[in-house]
Amino acid sequence: MGEFLEMGGYAAFVWPAYGLSAGVLGLVAWFSLQGLKDTQKMFDRLSAATENDERKSDK
Repeated sequence: MGEFLEMGGYAAFVWPAYGLSAGVLGLVAWFSLQGLKDTQKMFDRLSAATENDERKSDK
């Protein structure tokens, strides 16, 4: 197991690269979820505004 973790002497390069990659993927996922939430809020506001406009025009 120790040999695997040492990565043939390249562990100082390999493990930080894995960590950086995982961090970047985590940030991409977080930003994507935030964008989805913002888009859903905007859609809800626009849907509500459209419903209100339709009710006013029906009268």
